[in-house]
Formats: sequence, structure tokens, C-alpha cells
Amino acid sequence: MTSKISVFGAGSWGTALAIQAAKNGNQTLLWGHLPEHIANLAKDRQNKRYLAKLPFPDTLQVTDNLKEAAQFSDILLISVPSHVFQETLLKIKPFVNDQVKIAWASKGFNPETGELLNKIVANVFSIETPAAVLSGPSFAQEVAAGLPSAVTIAATQQSFADQLAQIMHSPRFRIYTTNDIISVQVGGAVKNVLAIAAGIADGIGFGANTRAALVTRGIAEIIRLNTALGGQQETLMGLAG
Repeated sequence: MTSKISVFGAGSWGTALAIQAAKNGNQTLLWGHLPEHIANLAKDRQNKRYLAKLPFPDTLQVTDNLKEAAQFSDILLISVPSHVFQETLLKIKPFVNDQVKIAWASKGFNPETGELLNKIVANVFSIETPAAVLSGPSFAQEVAAGLPSAVTIAATQQSFADQLAQIMHSPRFRIYTTNDIISVQVGGAVKNVLAIAAGIADGIGFGANTRAALVTRGIAEIIRLNTALGGQQETLMGLAG
């Protein structure tokens, strides 16, 4: 079975996920906010800026019209920076009905309140709105190129997790599902802090011992934070961590 999906955010990760969905035969519409960038994508049939030499499948189309993208499908996958996540949802809201399902691949917290992004979805739409996050150890270039990868989808409703997994899953892009939406968001966001710290340690000449200590103790801190927020420790032992 194939579906329709709208992907918001024409950067590297949004484009990679749109390519993945389209390669699976799903009718996919990729939205970006810069008309010139979207015009280039339509002309080149690839994202030369972020994912050069990776052509778009025939089932992938692009638009800079927010209303068109919002009404193309009831399944919306948001892949914009976390600091504009709420703003993007507020712009989308007038164009959708109560059947909308919101997924995101954005990593981070609400910069104004410190809340996780699922709280933003519930506040902008409703607590009943199906919500899901996709996260895991994956580089956009490798996903778009079809190199083997695996990620986790966590959702407030298992049926939505299964539906989104069906759209994205393939032999080279493995999807695993969970209901632990807190842990998947925490792992995806806070690991970036460790990555930056590890880069700093390398840059000032520290070695593998320092990096190992930093990552190991950093993971312990992530687990404590995640537990305090209501997440499950075992989720961070998988792809989410």
C-alpha cells in the first residue's frame, strides 16, 4: 500500500526523508520556504545545495506554497530547525482539518519554555492529535543515497507509528517503533551537546581516553535527565540513544 505525505523543510534531512518516502512509491510533496531554492529543486530534480547527485524519484514533487503542502495529505512530517517548529505549526494550522497527523524529524526543545516538541503539537493542535517523532543514528546523505540505516519512530498512538513506518520503512531504511516519545526526543536533542563537547575535546588535543570518559558520563547525564522528564532508560539503550 502507498500513501501521500507532505514533508516540511527542504534542507538536507527533510529532503532525504522525502526521497526515502518517494522511493517507496508514496506520493510525496516537499515544501520549502525559499521560492528560489524550491525553483532550483524543481528544475534540477535534485537538491544540489545539500544532497548533490541524488536525483528525486518521480513520485517526489516540490512546492513553496504552504497551503498546498498542508492540504496535500493528512500526514505532515516536519523537518525544520526546532527554534521555528512552533512557528511552522502555527502557519500550517489554518489549512488543516481535525484529521491531521503530525510527525517531526526536528531535534531540540522549545527554546522559549524548554518543553519537548510533542508539547508544542498538543498546544497548537490538541492532545488528541496523533503525534510522532522520527530519530536515530542517521546522516541525511547516507539515507538519501540508500545506504543501510535504522531509526526509531515514537508516537502517541501505535496506529500512527505503524502507518508512518509503512511509508518510510524499506530493506535499507529500517524503522522500529515505540510509545516512548519522551526518550526518543531527549536522545535526539541532547546527543548534540555531547557531539559538540567531543569535538571541542578533540580540537584542543585531548585523546581517546577523554572522549570515552566524556561520552560515557554524558550518557549517564542524559539518562538522568530523561528519567526526570518521564522517559524510559531502556529506550536510550537502543537507536534513540
